[in-house]
Amino acid sequence: MLGLKKYFVKYRDRESIEAEEIFLDTEAVRSIEEKGKLEQPIKNRNFVLFYILITICLVSLFLRAGYLQIIKGDYYQDLSQGNRLRIYPISAPRGMIYDYQGRPLVYNIPSFDLVVSLNDFFDNSVELQEEILEKITDIVTEPDSAEVGPLLRSDLIKKIEDAHGKVSQVVLLKGIERSAALILETLVNQWPGFRLEKNAQRQYLTGSYFSHIIGYTGQVNSADLEDNSDYYLNDQIGKDGLEFFYEEFLRGESGQEQIEVDSLGKTQRLLAVKSAKPGLGLILHLDKDLQIKLSQSLESILKKIGSWPPKRKATAIMVDPRNGGILALVSLPSFDNNLFAQGISQEELDDLENDLSNPFLNRALAGQYPSGSIIKPLIAAAALEEEIVTPYQSISCSGVISIVNQYNPEIVYRFPDWKVHGPTNLIEAIAQSCNVFFYTVGGGYGNIEGLGVERIKKYLEYFGLGQLTGIDLPHEEIGLVPNGQDEDWYLGDTYHLSIGQGDILVTPLQMVMALASIANGGTLYQPQIVNKIVDLYGNLVKDIPAQIINQGFINPGNIEAVQKGMRQAVISGSAVALASLPVEVAGKTGTAQFGKAGSQETHSWFIGYAPYDQPEVVIIVLVEAGGEGHKTALPVAKEVLEWYFNNN
Repeated sequence: MLGLKKYFVKYRDRESIEAEEIFLDTEAVRSIEEKGKLEQPIKNRNFVLFYILITICLVSLFLRAGYLQIIKGDYYQDLSQGNRLRIYPISAPRGMIYDYQGRPLVYNIPSFDLVVSLNDFFDNSVELQEEILEKITDIVTEPDSAEVGPLLRSDLIKKIEDAHGKVSQVVLLKGIERSAALILETLVNQWPGFRLEKNAQRQYLTGSYFSHIIGYTGQVNSADLEDNSDYYLNDQIGKDGLEFFYEEFLRGESGQEQIEVDSLGKTQRLLAVKSAKPGLGLILHLDKDLQIKLSQSLESILKKIGSWPPKRKATAIMVDPRNGGILALVSLPSFDNNLFAQGISQEELDDLENDLSNPFLNRALAGQYPSGSIIKPLIAAAALEEEIVTPYQSISCSGVISIVNQYNPEIVYRFPDWKVHGPTNLIEAIAQSCNVFFYTVGGGYGNIEGLGVERIKKYLEYFGLGQLTGIDLPHEEIGLVPNGQDEDWYLGDTYHLSIGQGDILVTPLQMVMALASIANGGTLYQPQIVNKIVDLYGNLVKDIPAQIINQGFINPGNIEAVQKGMRQAVISGSAVALASLPVEVAGKTGTAQFGKAGSQETHSWFIGYAPYDQPEVVIIVLVEAGGEGHKTALPVAKEVLEWYFNNN
């Protein structure tokens, strides 16, 4: 109580106290009792903390606003613009492809495709979706093909459902007829998400004659987009041939168009256009007329031997030995690449893929065959270079080489020739295709050492066998030159290798380039289809120079001896049928057994060049299972060479 004494009012002052003070004092006393004092002032640090908190909040809001408006401003502006703007790609016309005279081999023709943006489409009511698809079906279906309508509509629905959630847009219809496209063009602007794209569709003028060379294009698929992120879904891309190999030059640069749409996705107006840049053109070494002539001559011989069309197969190549330029390249059977440009049906594709004759195989560079006797000029060059024989050194041919088994004298291995040649030198051996001579210089016999498998392999690789030639086309195969390292390799295997039989496999392209190096005096060129790359107006963009793979590996004098042997084959040997041509020709026929051991089936080969003194062209012809070379392959070469020099 003593502590509260100071709060008491003295008696003498009681008369001057107001009623409000009484109540105030009563409340004050109660408060003091509860809290210990009348009031507690707010500390200054509380105000400081409050101001700091307010400042932090204001600064945070300011920074957030700055981040959204300055740093992310473009992003959100684009996002908002996307609610009313659509940017669509414009496909670039692909570059043209010309023969060596500048004659076009392809055209770009107008094409109309119907494309739908899936998000916009599914924003519509189900009733509107069905109405739009129904109208599309009615427009593109012929009046007399009523049964096609339901199938087409089902196909459209399936395309949309399959693509939903995977891609943002899908091509509903490709290659729409112009009359139907004109009708659709008046309607698509009123259909949310739909647009009609005007593209250029490839048309291959020569059809199957150039299919293995030019190849074809197709619509970009998901696998293509993984490797080529700068393509659009409706773009065309090279799938095979030159269209594939030179895609970066042919494709051009896509343009864009900016379109304003309303809140429902309907087109309002075109705002801006960036034109597409056409692709570059290719000028080939190929001669269009020569390509057609070579194809027709091969087809004719296949008819003559009794299996055309369906399953007989053949290939032929003509090359300029002065630079490696491919003048003509044919593989039969072929296919029509226009089917792919126009959109091949699954049924048509299945028929081609299941065809046992494999029309997609480019036999000129992917077919692998035993070479037969056309390899003998290469073996002869190697034997001369290694001084196994001299050009006029004779080897006696009795029609067979007999080798006694070293472990059992009663076992004798016989390696026959096609006839008894008697004493034969290298030039005569090439002309008459003497097997005994090449058994001897290849594997050795009597007092002649022979090259042996290792040196044969070395020289065949000098000539480009057993390796890719580097041609500017896809799918080339490497062939096979055996190395003799197998446990089961015997002298007889070397004999067989020396005449182009046994395990050796070559492509016709490898052989024509190897023989071209004999024709030109010893330079092995890389084969080349394309000569120049030009712009839309024919101005040179890139010149593709001749590429030398190898040279100087055979002495010029030894090459000259081989050339004389090939010329003698035309004068008095297996290729004598060519002696009547308007120019001097050098050549070599070949007959190569294939299949199981003991099989009598043979491939028919011929290889030659002309004119003999200053070669302009080398030709190789292969007819699979065509019998003897001089009966089947040689007539094709004769007909084409005669046509070529009479027209040039």
